[in-house]
Amino acid sequence: MNIGAFELNEPSPELRQPHAISCLRPWIDVGSVGTLAISRLEEHLGAQELGRLTRPGNFFDFTRYRPMVYNVEDRRVFSVPNSVINYARQDKGPDLLFFHLLEPHAHAEEYTESVMDVIKHLGVKRHLRVGSMYDAVPHTRPLLVTGSSSNVSKPTRMGKLMLRPSTYQGPTTILNLVSQEVDKLGIENTTVLIHLPQYVQLEEDYAGAACLLEILREMYDLPESLADPSRGHQQYKEVDAEMASNPAAKAFVERMEMYYDSQKAERDLEQQPPLSPEVERFLRELDKGPGSR
Repeated sequence: MNIGAFELNEPSPELRQPHAISCLRPWIDVGSVGTLAISRLEEHLGAQELGRLTRPGNFFDFTRYRPMVYNVEDRRVFSVPNSVINYARQDKGPDLLFFHLLEPHAHAEEYTESVMDVIKHLGVKRHLRVGSMYDAVPHTRPLLVTGSSSNVSKPTRMGKLMLRPSTYQGPTTILNLVSQEVDKLGIENTTVLIHLPQYVQLEEDYAGAACLLEILREMYDLPESLADPSRGHQQYKEVDAEMASNPAAKAFVERMEMYYDSQKAERDLEQQPPLSPEVERFLRELDKGPGSR
């Protein structure tokens, strides 16, 4: 079945209140955090392929996204970069769609329209974009997680995550057209980003992946074992060892720790729950004093 530029496998699965979790490479997938986290979820849930672009060469420059060749059981297998959609059913909660999206080099409007066509065809109820970015954060502190949503007008808690209206201004991706169209349809639309240390640029950052998996695990009531931090801890321990003999690098990290800690105090204050109207009235009465009536 062709939906826009995508070909979906038939028969089409019946999905229950599906949520779409998307990862966009390479724009917001540094350290392959989104890719690793989604792949782990797919493995746990036994995800199956639903569809992919019919002609990916219409959208991608294969001198920038290189095809790969592999040896598989004495056979040469040729793999062409593509945007792939997988799905998984859950015993409880919504079924999940996983959009592995590459950023297009050409015909971007047709590409984004095709993504939207699939979202509408499958009746998606929530669009959750996940990923990662580099930031001035130390590897010696818990990774910073930010969440934004076009569906909230003030800070709103979603589990452990504090969602805020997005205030970003600057260069972006054409795939934000998908977010705009999702908003117009009234579909819940959220972005979760893990902030990684700028100076620790790992091809696969497992600390970041575990951090993102912890957020997703809580959202969808999945086992704690999915977010195993041990491999990430080992990676960052190796960074500690490399910095032990570099006083300048150690001093740099210490300055970032001080900044991180000061910003954390401000964030913690912002995230305190608002006082109830009754408590606010009580405090106002105290401020007036006994002789104010």
